[in-house]
Amino acid sequence: MKIAILPGDGIGPEIVTEAVQVLNALGESFEMETAPVGGAGYEAYGHPLPESTLKLALQADAVLFGAVGAWKYDQLERALRPEQAILGLRKHLNLFANFRPAILYPELAGASSLKPEVVSGLDLLIIRELTGDIYFGQPRGVRECPDGPFKGQREGFDTMRYAEGEVRRIAHVAFQAARKRDKRLTSVDKANVLETFQFWKDIMIDVHREYPDVTLDHMYVDNAAMQLVRAPKKFDVIVTGNMFGDILSDAAAMLTGSIGMLPSASLDANNKGLYEPSHGSAPDIAGKNIANPLATILSAAMMLRFSLGLPEQAERIENAVKSVLHQGLRTPDIFEDGCRKVSTSEMGAAVVKALV
Repeated sequence: MKIAILPGDGIGPEIVTEAVQVLNALGESFEMETAPVGGAGYEAYGHPLPESTLKLALQADAVLFGAVGAWKYDQLERALRPEQAILGLRKHLNLFANFRPAILYPELAGASSLKPEVVSGLDLLIIRELTGDIYFGQPRGVRECPDGPFKGQREGFDTMRYAEGEVRRIAHVAFQAARKRDKRLTSVDKANVLETFQFWKDIMIDVHREYPDVTLDHMYVDNAAMQLVRAPKKFDVIVTGNMFGDILSDAAAMLTGSIGMLPSASLDANNKGLYEPSHGSAPDIAGKNIANPLATILSAAMMLRFSLGLPEQAERIENAVKSVLHQGLRTPDIFEDGCRKVSTSEMGAAVVKALV
């Protein structure tokens, strides 16, 4: 089983180091190879997604990814910015289905931004379509405005678009995921304003006919954002487009106490995947040994379950994370009075020690 290790920038190398140590402690024979990506890729090869890194990712059985981005690269042309690396990997590996579970561990109920009675017991799954929508739609760019009250001025434009096959495949993924949970699926759209999402909604309704045992409801994205804060436990599985999913999953992350607790899996049609924490590179705390590695460690557990066929080992990691939280160990982002504040490396070592 070959794993491509792409640490990236900022806190990426620190948190990926801890996840790799956890994987090494399992006693499995993984072949791991590390390559630069993002700003590190640009520094080494002049491009955020070097050809050698992409080749490794294509050859591997799974990819463990840290984070990319740093302020010093903001002045580069867009095609060379670190963030283009993750977009390129998603496109080249055809990683169209993004799974972002938001689970509130009982020990972190006090760290959530919501009252415990509102959020305790939270366990929802956001499924985000990952290779379409406005992030990839063409045409896009800057041009002279061709019409309207600002005709002749410069304007920026992007294109939101979805092909029928794109929507159908993510719909099937979402309905199948809901079948394994509480059999409730909420499709989030903006069908009242956007033609793209009326099209999305119509296809969701059509695919639903194949899953009569799953309850489907529809919600506009602005209402969904409000309901995530008002009554998050009413959701089971949420499916939505690329942009809306990006925003809603980060909002859901704060319900769990910290975005540092939110893992993710990006999968192709054959369950090959890229696994990464949902947070960014956090350059302001890079190198300080204070970042939370648990989202990355939990992403590694998802990798074992979805791509490498090792659900028992995934459960070992998840139970170890529960154990260290029960012991009261906290990185600064989830620290509360009465707990023990630990560093990135100390948290990783504690998870290794807790493996049974």
